[in-house]
Amino acid sequence: MGLSFIFKKLALVAVTLTLTATSVAAQTQPGCESRCGNISIPYPFGTGDGCKISSDFFITCNTTFNPPKAFLDTSNIEILDISLDGYLRISGSIGYDCYNKVEPSYFATWMWFSKFSISHTRNKFTAIGCDTYAYVKDYLGHTYSTGCLTFCDNITNVVEGSCSGIGCCQTAIPKGVRSYHVTFGSSNNHSNVLSFNPCSYGFVAEDGAYNFSISDLYDENFSDKEFPMILDWTIGNQTCAEAKMDQENYACKENSDCIDPENGPGYLCKCLDGFQGNPYLSQGCQDINECDTLKPCNGTCNNAPGSYNCSCPDGFEGDGLRNGTGCSPKVVMLHRQSFSIAVVALGIGVGVLFSLLCLSWVYMGLRQRKLTAEKSENLQQNGGMLMREQLPKRAEMLTT
Repeated sequence: MGLSFIFKKLALVAVTLTLTATSVAAQTQPGCESRCGNISIPYPFGTGDGCKISSDFFITCNTTFNPPKAFLDTSNIEILDISLDGYLRISGSIGYDCYNKVEPSYFATWMWFSKFSISHTRNKFTAIGCDTYAYVKDYLGHTYSTGCLTFCDNITNVVEGSCSGIGCCQTAIPKGVRSYHVTFGSSNNHSNVLSFNPCSYGFVAEDGAYNFSISDLYDENFSDKEFPMILDWTIGNQTCAEAKMDQENYACKENSDCIDPENGPGYLCKCLDGFQGNPYLSQGCQDINECDTLKPCNGTCNNAPGSYNCSCPDGFEGDGLRNGTGCSPKVVMLHRQSFSIAVVALGIGVGVLFSLLCLSWVYMGLRQRKLTAEKSENLQQNGGMLMREQLPKRAEMLTT
């Protein structure tokens, strides 16, 4: 009995591992690497021929690092995360303009992307300094330029955690840009604040990834740090309507739908409600068994493709939902019992009515007899007195 139980447990574990491996493999094309070090690489991205949807989605897995690191295409841009929701998380560097040495040091950081855009909703441009003008502009076409300025004449005026223009400032990134170039300016080359702020810093980072600290103003190693940045990606340059007309190259597979993202051009694919997985792979969107994951029923749960329904067992009624009316016992009444009860009720009603009628008749009879007796008694009494009055008169008449 004990061995049998152990074997069953082992078999269950083996099935679970097989299903897990199948789920992981379903994120990539057959025969392609699914991971590079700690980073998952789902299709349409890939590390080799036949593993990616196009050359723009090529990932280099550098195994000289331990663990291996993933890089975008053949660049030195390290990838931190790939999401099928249409974004990449990469590592970004910091630009600086320093005056703490005999020769000022300057590094104007920049990035350029052929396909992916810098997310205007998930990133912020941040500048740090007490005598700082920081600009971010398009590196190639100079189609945009924005920035912010930050000043402070004394470190005591700086507020920890605040990026409102005193020691630190932030601004949004324009929509749809694919490159940036950070440059700096200074009113007095930090000469008035050199004791506590020798450098200006500027960088593009994921919103919320950086929290300003007063110590960053005088930290000589701050320029060595890196912060995550978000890139938006889409498939092709077509809208959903246009892409659906070209079914041979249409990227959205079974049980998925096409989405026109705000960060277009291009489109994204998403599994339909009730399905999960990779919408860019054939059979990549698999049904979610809500009966196991949500446990929505307190009755019987029946899983269906993309959905589920709840039902109550025999003898119970309700919607079967845990957050609904649930299931409650039915009030069952047989037909004969119903008929018998109705007959009994009718008989009782007729009996009561008949009894009331009889009582009424008896009451009326008794009342009539009483009235007759009273009338007879009155007649006798009144009639006798009348006769006694009339007899002397009649005698008198006979005498005369």
